Amino acid sequence: MQIDLSAPVQAHPPGFDQTAIIIPAYNEVRFIGSVVIQARSYASSVIVVDDGSRDGTSEVAKAAGAIVLRHEVNSGKGGALKTGFKYVRQVAGLQVILTIDGDGQHNCAEIPELTRPILEDTADLVVGSRFLGKKSDIPRWRIFGQHALTLVTNLGARASLSDSQSGFRAFSRKVVDLFPFDTDGFSVESEMQFVIRQAGLRVIEVPISVVYEEPPKRNPVMHGLQVLRGIMNLVSRYRPLLFFGGGGLVILFIGLIWGWYVIDIYRRVRTLAVGYALISALLTIIGSTSMFTGLMLHSVLGLMADIKKAIERLNSDH
Repeated sequence: MQIDLSAPVQAHPPGFDQTAIIIPAYNEVRFIGSVVIQARSYASSVIVVDDGSRDGTSEVAKAAGAIVLRHEVNSGKGGALKTGFKYVRQVAGLQVILTIDGDGQHNCAEIPELTRPILEDTADLVVGSRFLGKKSDIPRWRIFGQHALTLVTNLGARASLSDSQSGFRAFSRKVVDLFPFDTDGFSVESEMQFVIRQAGLRVIEVPISVVYEEPPKRNPVMHGLQVLRGIMNLVSRYRPLLFFGGGGLVILFIGLIWGWYVIDIYRRVRTLAVGYALISALLTIIGSTSMFTGLMLHSVLGLMADIKKAIERLNSDH
């Protein structure tokens, strides 16, 4: 067989040596091999975090050429990403870090579209959105659920995205060093959105396509509720005035309305509705306490932010 030496050698895409891809995986033996092989065409390092899989995910990923980090016990997507980001922080020379899912739903050929804004220094975080123009065959229940979670996340985080739950993302090195990743579960993408506004990051979205060949491994309703619970936890941590103050205001208002009803009963029949009066007093106390808690936590967060800025200013001066 003759080899055509004049044939062009396929070049690596821009930023290949500066790019790493993190793939969280749980029981993805069917797809992880092909995902890794495709991803290796676009990054010098492909890291698979096997999050306690009970199949051959780790073995197949290693055979395909990935660096495999394994959890003995399933810790959730957020936990897997924390492990992956901890690893890449120790690797010198990386400027772009991507995350993709291990189930083959993402098209690796679209990776350059996500890395380009990072390499050109026009964005700190690039989110691949399933709802920005490229048409994919997405089940209606997924569309409804994703839009509902995106709406809640946008309202809570005060940073608007069209696809808050997308796992196809590109990060600059600065963002990787910045993100705390406190969340272990599936609300980790929502946590990123809360940090966006707080850190003043430059964020853009690019359209991506997705393929859903397999039924979901988890109950969609339970999965959605888990993410929603995580978002509520994030709101309580990052926006306590909204979570505690807003909730307390609603409870206080209900308590006052209930109290007015107790007064109205007494005016009409000259009898104190003791049970209703106790409920009114309880709601009023809970609402007032919650509002006070929200104000206090909001003040503490503001103080902590001022201290952080002061420390950064002192460090820059030295």
